[in-house]
Amino acid sequence: MLHFLKDHPFAVEAHFDSSLVLTFAIPKEELQPLIPECLELDVLHDQYAFVAAAMVQTTGLRPKGFPRFMGNDFFLIGYRIFVRYTNTAGKRLRGLYILKSETDKKKMEIMGNIFTHYKYTTTDISQKITAGKKEIFSLKSDFKVTIDTTGPADVLPANSPFKDWKEARRFAGPLPFTFTYNSATKEVLIIEGVRENWTPEPVHVISQHFSFLDSLNLHNLVLANAFMIKNIPYYWKKGKKEVWK
Repeated sequence: MLHFLKDHPFAVEAHFDSSLVLTFAIPKEELQPLIPECLELDVLHDQYAFVAAAMVQTTGLRPKGFPRFMGNDFFLIGYRIFVRYTNTAGKRLRGLYILKSETDKKKMEIMGNIFTHYKYTTTDISQKITAGKKEIFSLKSDFKVTIDTTGPADVLPANSPFKDWKEARRFAGPLPFTFTYNSATKEVLIIEGVRENWTPEPVHVISQHFSFLDSLNLHNLVLANAFMIKNIPYYWKKGKKEVWK
C-alpha cells in the first residue's frame, strides 16, 4: 500500500445529520499512557482528562468539490481523547487523538483505512426511538446508549467534574484539529476540521455502556457531559505534516 495515502492527501467534505457525544472525565494519570509523546492531555483544573464517544450520522462523504451524489452515507462511532499539541511555530492547538473508529458500512471501513490512520472496523449499529427515548446500540461491539428525547437537559450528569454547562461547553467542541503521530519518524499529522453552526444542546443520558472503554481498564471513569448537534456542514482540510522536536 502507498502509505502516504493515509495522510489525508486531499480535502474531504460531508454533512453531519446528527451527532451524539458522551464525554467522560478521568484522572489524567490514567489517560496519559494512551497518547503519544508529542501530545499533552487537555485537562480541567490540572486534574481531569477526557475521553469521548461520538455517534455520528453522516451523509455525502466525498472529496471536497465533488458532487454530492458521489458521496457515501454511513454511521460512525469514534472514540477519542481531548489533547493539545504545540506546533513548530509555537502555537498550542486543541484537538483530538483517535483511539478507534467503527462504522456500519464495509466500504467506509476500507476507504477509511486507506486514507486515514483512524483504525476503522465494521460493526452492526441500530437505532430505536420510542416514546420519550432514543437508543443507539450494537450487539457485535457491545455498546448501548439511551437518551431522553423529551427536551434539553438542564443539569449535568451526576458526579460530573464541571461546575455548570458553561464550563462543560469548553469540552463540547468544536475542537478544530485531529492528530496522528509516527513515532519512528517523529512526524505529526495535523488535520484541521472546518464546521458551521456548531450549537451543542445538552441531553440527559438515561443509561450508557461501551465495551471498548471497558477494555481500556480505566478505573475512575465518570460521565461528564453529553450533547447533541444536528445539521452541520463539515469538511476536513488536506493533512499537514511536521517533525516534532
